[in-house]
Amino acid sequence: MSAVKWAALGTVFMFGLQLVTQVVLARLLGPENYGLFAMGLIVLTFSNFLADFGFSWGLVQNQTLVDEDVRFAVTWQAITGLAAMVLLFVLAPAIADYFKEPRIAPVIAWMSVTCLLNALTAPGSSLLRRQLDFRWLNLIQVASYIVGYLLIGLTMAYAGAGVWTLVCAWLGQAVTALVLTYARTRFSLRPLLWYEGARRSTHVGATVFVTNLCNWFLNNMDRVFLGRFLSAHAVGVYAVGYNLANTPNGLFLSALQPAFLATGAKLQDDRPRLRDTYLSVLATIWIVILPLFVLLAVLAPALIGVLYGKVWQESGVVLTILALAMPAYITWGMSTPILWNTGGKHLESLLQLPLIVLAGVTLWLFAGQGAATVALIAGGTLLARALVVATSACRRLGVRASDLAPLALRGAAMGLLAAAGSGAGVMLAGLVSDHPLPAFLAGTALGAALLLSAVLAVPALLGARVVGMLARFSPPLPATVIAYLRARCGLREDLQEVRLQEVSLQEMRERHE
Repeated sequence: MSAVKWAALGTVFMFGLQLVTQVVLARLLGPENYGLFAMGLIVLTFSNFLADFGFSWGLVQNQTLVDEDVRFAVTWQAITGLAAMVLLFVLAPAIADYFKEPRIAPVIAWMSVTCLLNALTAPGSSLLRRQLDFRWLNLIQVASYIVGYLLIGLTMAYAGAGVWTLVCAWLGQAVTALVLTYARTRFSLRPLLWYEGARRSTHVGATVFVTNLCNWFLNNMDRVFLGRFLSAHAVGVYAVGYNLANTPNGLFLSALQPAFLATGAKLQDDRPRLRDTYLSVLATIWIVILPLFVLLAVLAPALIGVLYGKVWQESGVVLTILALAMPAYITWGMSTPILWNTGGKHLESLLQLPLIVLAGVTLWLFAGQGAATVALIAGGTLLARALVVATSACRRLGVRASDLAPLALRGAAMGLLAAAGSGAGVMLAGLVSDHPLPAFLAGTALGAALLLSAVLAVPALLGARVVGMLARFSPPLPATVIAYLRARCGLREDLQEVRLQEVSLQEMRERHE
């Protein structure tokens, strides 16, 4: 619970920080520079997967850990990181030729340094995840982002550095994260090429490597083909819509997926508890998170107009499509730990291999039709990934369709309410003004009001699982609200008991501090 709460706090803070920074940088740099950086970033993420072969993940998954495990992981992370850096540096001109954009060659060459930096950061981050020390993980994430993007990035953007603003910001963030992570973990730097238990770590590392490659292709093929068939401007337009949809989702997964994975590793032999927790996670995604993304989808054109201005208006359609697909992405992300913790590590990549082929062929045929078409293909791919991986996870835990149907129906009802309220608000504002700000404010207010009213009037829409998750992990709610929701959902717990629990939790926090 502590890990999840720190992760949630970091997620909220990082979302606000990234949103403000991305808006300012996008307005200062424009679609062209953003597109150039997005092309370089596609290649860099692929190289980072090569650099992080997966040795560090053994530090999370292994039930027992010795000093040799850490030394072995650090040694091979450094070797693979250095190899990926050199390879990317050498291939930079050829990659620029593929995208038909010679300006990205020096961008890729400089960004290759982060392959080594990120590979060396991974062991320390894995050690913190193993310890469920998400307080420090989030502090490091926030501090490195502030140094990279606020101190370095905004300064260079105002100085007119163009695409080099984003390159230097990325490098500054990577260096800061490495320094802070090592300062917290102080892992051994003595090299170790092999030892008796190395086979265990290499097995996990190889599985992670193959899985990461599959996930990279599925997550980035849209921009790979978009950059090939269209201009840097189109890539920039798509990247802004994608980033705005993916930022809350990415922060959610980066914070909660490792906590779920690390906790599940300790409960590998307790299938009933894993099953119960997984159902509660799915309920929260479908009933609470899905309607929020529906709200975002309806408000997307107005939001783009308010934040970025008319020059970015094409990103609104991209944001609408991808926002609707993000709940599926989160479902996929929170299902993969089930496979890993029930002896199905290999299934994540095997199940998704046919989707890589299908998505690749579809993008090759239709990517030239524009950013909106690519967004539709990407959204469909996310939905297919969620279906195959979540289905496998449910089978391994014995979750039946009858367990999921009530959750899906309540989620659909909440989504329709969000769409109706926000859509009505946008339409009413459009009768008064054509400026995007009134439409955004009215849509947000009516959509949120309708959702809140429905939940208070019919708490059964949430259900016992979601109410339980909100009581544990959400920001502090009044005891009367918790007691009301619990009582209406059939959870027999009176107000006095809730208050006693709150007092007990407060005493525990004070003793901990």
